[in-house]
Amino acid sequence: MRRWATEPEMMDPDIAAELDGTAELLRALAHPVRLQILHAVRAGPLAVGEIEEATGIGQPGLSQQLSILRKAELVRSERSGKQVFYQVDGERMAEVAEALAALSGTGAGEAASRHASAAAAALGAAGGTRGAGPTPPGGAARFARVFR
Repeated sequence: MRRWATEPEMMDPDIAAELDGTAELLRALAHPVRLQILHAVRAGPLAVGEIEEATGIGQPGLSQQLSILRKAELVRSERSGKQVFYQVDGERMAEVAEALAALSGTGAGEAASRHASAAAAALGAAGGTRGAGPTPPGGAARFARVFR
């Protein structure tokens, strides 16, 4: 039986801080509305009004959720005149996949790259043909079907 450290002093402080950061990032991802927003902006930048139209999320709630996604650096924003455009930060998503791969024991490198590709494909597969590649094997496709 695996024993987990229950006391903070049993874990290296640097590792504990890194795990806290990963947990915060995963909390930002673990919300259906935020996942819906990420799904909408996966293929390229959208203005706030376009995100609202694509998702049906009202302006006050949308702004709040976009703020959380920006703080977690999961989306990038760019202002053009009075409009702000949002898109998924692909590098950050790759970091998320790498962190999950490290936790799974598969390590970084090629395995993390496969996980990042599968995660990107899962987001794409959920939205039909726009930006979608082939359906990834395993659980990623089942996860993406939540959006249908």
